[in-house]
Amino acid sequence: MNTKSLFCYLAVVYLLTQLSQGCARQEKSIEQEPATNQKAAQQTTALLKFKTVSYVDKHGIGIEAFRVLIPTDWTFDGGIRWVLDNPGMPAVAGFRITSPDGKDEVETFPNQSFFWTTNQMTLQLKPIGSKYFGAEVRSPVGPMDALRKIVLPRFRRGYKDLRIISEQPLPELAQALGAGQSQQGISAGADGASMRVEYPAGQTMREEELYAVVEWFSFPVQSMFGTQTNTMWTVGYIFSFKSDKGKLDEQSKLFQTIVSSFKLNPQWFSRYNQVVEYLIKQQIQQIHNIGELSRIISRTHNEISDMMMETYTNRQNVYDKISENFSRNIRGVDGYYDPVKGETVELPSGYNDGWVNGLGEYILSDNPNYNPNIGSNQNWQRMERK
Repeated sequence: MNTKSLFCYLAVVYLLTQLSQGCARQEKSIEQEPATNQKAAQQTTALLKFKTVSYVDKHGIGIEAFRVLIPTDWTFDGGIRWVLDNPGMPAVAGFRITSPDGKDEVETFPNQSFFWTTNQMTLQLKPIGSKYFGAEVRSPVGPMDALRKIVLPRFRRGYKDLRIISEQPLPELAQALGAGQSQQGISAGADGASMRVEYPAGQTMREEELYAVVEWFSFPVQSMFGTQTNTMWTVGYIFSFKSDKGKLDEQSKLFQTIVSSFKLNPQWFSRYNQVVEYLIKQQIQQIHNIGELSRIISRTHNEISDMMMETYTNRQNVYDKISENFSRNIRGVDGYYDPVKGETVELPSGYNDGWVNGLGEYILSDNPNYNPNIGSNQNWQRMERK
């Protein structure tokens, strides 16, 4: 990587982590149809249906930002929020995917960006807890401490009698990022971890598993007191999956399907990084209105560089790793070839057949005689298992 590319890369990753990114309950429905020979074969068929949720970044770039598969009767709430006082991370994502009874939920939390320095004069001007160009001033911590000291206090503050059941280091999440290589005076790294907690909710006990990745970039800065080190670090990929106590692992198939299906739009990701680079190049000036943001976005283009595509691919791999690490003793998904999209989709295992239509919807059936085209005005195509 040449010097120009390096500093371009540093600008992009300065306080930037990918948007960030379950438990679910497997519902089975019984279809009752008239007793014809064909339709009778479809009675008592266990079905699992999915739909594609496409989230459009209406208040920012204006195109689809990401899509995710969820069961058809579950709800999606949340999305992307633009934080215009942080030029290194001007947008964060947070959303919930919830079962109809509210017991099972996949949640992703906004990335948390931080700044630290060995320059004591800077720390006097910007003490711990203050903001430095939109990032909170705080000494770096590892992923387990980040879950204990940052994620739980900020996102589970009101949960009484919360107890940590287990903690697990997950270096493979960092490996999926491709982070950690020091280059030309820049030290970079990442590490991941998971944590399982339990807490009372009404008359029941709940279990929740949380994931996070800490990513950092440190570089020397010359000052009147000599060489100091500045560190930009982020707690990202904060996911959680919850269910009633004792039910969390049982929902691994649905959970793995939801998380592994999460796909960023590379076009959105590229233009978002261009916005970040533009803000930094403009002396990291604060932007206070959507109109100005729109003008900045209008200056971006649709070209995706090789470096941007590699960064996108590495960051997308983290969602697959999170999926693989949940209930790691159970591989609860199978790959199916989707002839509509021309790609492989992962869906819960334990079913005989999978079907897809042109609306981004999927059906799994345990009956080899089941055909969703019977009595339907949609064109369902059978998928081959990989």
